Amino acid sequence: MEHKAPEYFLSLWKLASSSRLMAMLHGGWGEGGTEGSQGQFPLTQNVTVVEGGTAILTCRVDQNDNTSLQWSNPAQQTLYFDDKKALRDNRIELVRASWHELSISVSDVSLSDEGQYTCSLFTMPVKTSKAYLTVLGVPEKPQISGFSSPVMEGDLMQLTCKTSGSKPAADIRWFKNDKEIKDVKYLKEEDANRKTFTVSSTLDFRVDRSDDGVAVICRVDHEALNATPQVAMQVLEIHYTPSVKIIPSTPFPQEGQPLILTCESKGKPLPEPVLWTKDGGELPDPDRMVVSGRELNILFLNKTDNGTYRCEATNTIGQSSAEYVLIVHDVPNTLLPTTIIPSLTTATVTTTVAITSSPTTSATTSSTRDPNALAGQTGPDHALIGGIVAVVVFVTLCSIFLLGRYLARHKGTYLTNEAKGAEDAPDADTAIINAEGSQVNAEEKKEYFI
Repeated sequence: MEHKAPEYFLSLWKLASSSRLMAMLHGGWGEGGTEGSQGQFPLTQNVTVVEGGTAILTCRVDQNDNTSLQWSNPAQQTLYFDDKKALRDNRIELVRASWHELSISVSDVSLSDEGQYTCSLFTMPVKTSKAYLTVLGVPEKPQISGFSSPVMEGDLMQLTCKTSGSKPAADIRWFKNDKEIKDVKYLKEEDANRKTFTVSSTLDFRVDRSDDGVAVICRVDHEALNATPQVAMQVLEIHYTPSVKIIPSTPFPQEGQPLILTCESKGKPLPEPVLWTKDGGELPDPDRMVVSGRELNILFLNKTDNGTYRCEATNTIGQSSAEYVLIVHDVPNTLLPTTIIPSLTTATVTTTVAITSSPTTSATTSSTRDPNALAGQTGPDHALIGGIVAVVVFVTLCSIFLLGRYLARHKGTYLTNEAKGAEDAPDADTAIINAEGSQVNAEEKKEYFI
């Protein structure tokens, strides 16, 4: 790069100045000359560009009577004089040159190009306009440090996100599961070039099993990134003890049916094959209780299967278990037609009324109400019907026997009372008279009571 203008450009500038001076001498500083200079004034605009980009510097003059325009850099080195290049810098090119505009471009802009540029209009006196070129430093891609895999559940994790080269200083934000985390530490340091910054942010949190597989994102926002932030991502790997749950194949296990108990275990590392036990011991019937992977298959349930089943899962972090209490229910009975039950009940009640003191009644009642008598029957049970008929016949015979015995006792008592008059009689006639007298006395007593 050449920072000294060639001699012919200096001669050109002197010639232009002399021409302007001669014109002023001939025209004087009258009203016409004043009006011509008052309408001439250069106009510029500040420019912001990203490092490595291209900056366009434009200087305009609304009214110009063929007066030259010039661009110079912050070091006051002439870049262009009208359409003549004065500085040997391949990055600087002419965009447009006329009496009303002088535009130049600076490509591959660096931080050292930042500063105040001057557009000069060579009137007498010379008029100038300033344009400030701002160069934005692009932050480097962020890096996350502090993660060591794996992390145990409950440990405190500290992650640091760092980026350098930003100008002005970049902003760092943290996200976990697309949710921003606000409670973080922020640190800004100036780089050695005293133009850019290194920014870091630290995130502290305690991990649990829900964080396993979660992506923690560090995002760098900066105006030089054109609304496309730079991000760094760290996927967490958390080790934790197993969690166990037993899921039955049916909520209402019944006798004679199969049952499958599934041991659902989650953990990291993945738990080893699960262990099944019943009531604190081994499975009592391996032929009927088959373990397949994480499932326990029980074939043809019966009442002896009732108990507490336990599933244990283990990994390198620890052990966990779950329990399931099995209660085998009876199969619902398929009852006979409804007319059968009332008929049995009626027979039982009739027997009880006929002989209230008979000890056979309770036995009969209990036998007819045995819930197991009709269990599982799908048609008439001839043995049951025959038993009922036998009981009815037996009760009837007992009733007849007891009734006859009662009548016999009553008749004996009557004969004994009639014979009482003959005990003190000396002969048969007196006995008859005494007996008749007793009857008369009875009748008299009866008349007395009436």
